[in-house]
Amino acid sequence: MKAICFNQAGGPEVLYVGEVQEPELKEGELLIEVKAAALNRADLAQRRGLYPPVPGESEILGLEIAGKVTRTGTGVKGWSPGDLVCALLPGGGYAERVAIPAGMAMRLPEKMTFQEAAALPEAFLTAYLNLVWLGGMKAGHNVFVPAGASGVGTAAIQIIRASGANAYVSAGSAEKLALCSELGALAGWNYREGGSFADWLRRETGGRGVDLVLDLVGAPNMAGYVEALAEDGAILLVGLVGGSKVKELDLNPLLMKRLKIIGSTLRKRTKDEKIALTKQFWTWAYPLFTENRMKPVIDSTFPWKKAAEAHAYMESNQNKGKIVLDFSR
Repeated sequence: MKAICFNQAGGPEVLYVGEVQEPELKEGELLIEVKAAALNRADLAQRRGLYPPVPGESEILGLEIAGKVTRTGTGVKGWSPGDLVCALLPGGGYAERVAIPAGMAMRLPEKMTFQEAAALPEAFLTAYLNLVWLGGMKAGHNVFVPAGASGVGTAAIQIIRASGANAYVSAGSAEKLALCSELGALAGWNYREGGSFADWLRRETGGRGVDLVLDLVGAPNMAGYVEALAEDGAILLVGLVGGSKVKELDLNPLLMKRLKIIGSTLRKRTKDEKIALTKQFWTWAYPLFTENRMKPVIDSTFPWKKAAEAHAYMESNQNKGKIVLDFSR
C-alpha cells in the first residue's frame, strides 16, 4: 500500500509518497480503509526528529483517521465490514490502510463526513482527557484556553460550554477570536495587542480568576497563568508551541494558592487507558455530535499526497481549527 514517508528528519520537503507493508491485523483489531486523516503538531515534531513514535508502534505519521472497516480480527464483537468509524492512533494514519484496536473505534454519526470525523479524535480526546479526567472540570468553572482557535482549542471550547463551564480564550487575530465566540467562548483576548492576559482574566471573571488553564503554549505564559489562577487551580500542560524552558517563575503563588501543574501527553497513554477514555468520551459526546451541538472545526483540506504542503501550512500558524488530508483526492 501507499503511505506518506520520510527517510530523514527535516522540513516538509522530506515527505514523499512511498510503498510500505500492509498492516498486520491482530486479534481484537479492525482493518480500516482510510478515507481521511488529520494533522497534529506531534506529526510536525516527529518529522523533525523531535518526537519519536512509541516503541513497537508504526513509524508512519498520523494520529487520527476516519474510514471504513474492511476486516475484523478474531474476537471482535459489535463491528462488521462496511462500518464507518474514526479513531485515535499511536501512528500510521498517513497511509491507505491501518489496523486499530476495536475498542478505540468511534462509530460515525449519520451526517458526519469522513473529513469532519478525522478532525475529531485527537483534539476532542486531548481536551476531554485534560479538562475532565485530569482537571476535574465542573459546571461553573472558569477555564482559560490559550490558542483557542487551534484544533484542541476549538474542541475544548465546545466541551467547556457543553459541561456548563465558562471558556475564556486567547488568539492572534479578530477573525480567530470571532470563531471562538461562535463556538461558545465568553470572551477573547488578542495577544498581538499587548497587555497582560492575567489582568484581563481577572477583570473578565470579576476578580475571581480561572480554575483551569488548558495550556498549549508553554514557557512564555507560565508566570501569567500562575497569576491568573484562582485558589486550588491547575495548569493542564498539553503543548509547548512557545518553548519549554521558563526563565523565571516565582513559586510562592503556587504554594500560597495551592496550585497544580499537570503535564500530559495522550500518545504515550497505554492502550487500555485510551480505550477507557474513548468509551467514556464517546458515550457522553455522541448525542452532542448527532444533535450538532458539538462539531469538529476544519480549517482546510489537502489531497493526501500533498501532505508536505499541509505541513508547511500548519507551520505558518494560519489555521483556525484542523487541517485534514483527503484520501479521495
